Amino acid sequence: MRRAMVLMLGVALCVASPALAVAAEKAPTPASWKPTRNAIGQPDLSGYWSNATLTPLTRNSRISNKATLTAEEAKGFESIWAKALADSDAPTDPDVSTETVQASNLASKLVEIRPDFIAAGGDTGGYNTFWIDPGTHLVEINGQYRTSILTTLNGLPMPRKPAAPVPKGFGQYRDIYDSYENRSLGERCITGFGRNNGPPMLPNGYYNNNYQIMQTPDSVVIEVEMIHDARIIRLSDKHGPDGPRRWMGDSIGRYEGDTLVVETINIPEAQQFMGSWKGLKVTEWFTRLSRDKILYRFQVEDPEFWEKPWGGEYTFLTLKGRTYEYACHEGNYALPGILGGARQKEKEAAEAAAAKVPAAEPAAPKARRGGD
Repeated sequence: MRRAMVLMLGVALCVASPALAVAAEKAPTPASWKPTRNAIGQPDLSGYWSNATLTPLTRNSRISNKATLTAEEAKGFESIWAKALADSDAPTDPDVSTETVQASNLASKLVEIRPDFIAAGGDTGGYNTFWIDPGTHLVEINGQYRTSILTTLNGLPMPRKPAAPVPKGFGQYRDIYDSYENRSLGERCITGFGRNNGPPMLPNGYYNNNYQIMQTPDSVVIEVEMIHDARIIRLSDKHGPDGPRRWMGDSIGRYEGDTLVVETINIPEAQQFMGSWKGLKVTEWFTRLSRDKILYRFQVEDPEFWEKPWGGEYTFLTLKGRTYEYACHEGNYALPGILGGARQKEKEAAEAAAAKVPAAEPAAPKARRGGD
């Protein structure tokens, strides 16, 4: 079972300073490193990369309410987390039910500290941390250690406009089991869960946060390990027509100095980002900072949804190794099991409801009329 040591992660670094905005306008480049070009003269982004990080998407006050940490604070957090991960790899007690674990004070506090991390295993009881690779370091950019990927003032998503439209079934897929078409795309093995494929491209907090970037004269291909997606970015200044929308939208790119700039529109409803999809535009910047690091920045905008554009940033680090096929397909045993389990629960609920209905009482005898 998971050890209590993990509980100290967020508490150890809680501070009371006001939230700070994180500037993301200019990509810092170490003075000792010069950007390299590939054989066709483009800024060299090719290779194998990982965006696994301990920095969550949104700022968590249990870690810190500051935008950044000092190197000393970050090192302390990382060392505590590393020990907690090592301690929590003990075998799960087969005699303890998932419900018992979920009801424990330990589990509830873990969810408060790292909800994105615990959701993979703590929500189902299926994993301990042996199976999960959430990274070992906080995002570090120009000597600053980030407490959230989002660079808004408070490290949280921009509030939606009150009249912003909400996609059908938004936030409800976990409770809808009528058909495989109601389940999430990640669950169906169509695209990666946790927005690994993007846009915007985000670490999922669990595992397989690995990529291969390939560059040609007319396109950039980003192979995403999770669900083995291949994101193709055309080096063009024109978007295609808004017909049937591709899973990852219509992405076009261009090089500006040492940076690849990507603009994506026509994102399908099933790939909405925090509710926005129809008018969503995502702009991304990829800048090689060193031999081992790429700075990734993104901005989302939708006039119907938000008052102004907003976004975030993090770094890709060199992957020690290469990516292999993530062999997931929609016909595997998990999806029929999910739907079959839902039908069984419905059957049990119906039987329980029927058992609570009292048996119909026999009708009272009718009064006899005289002479009968």
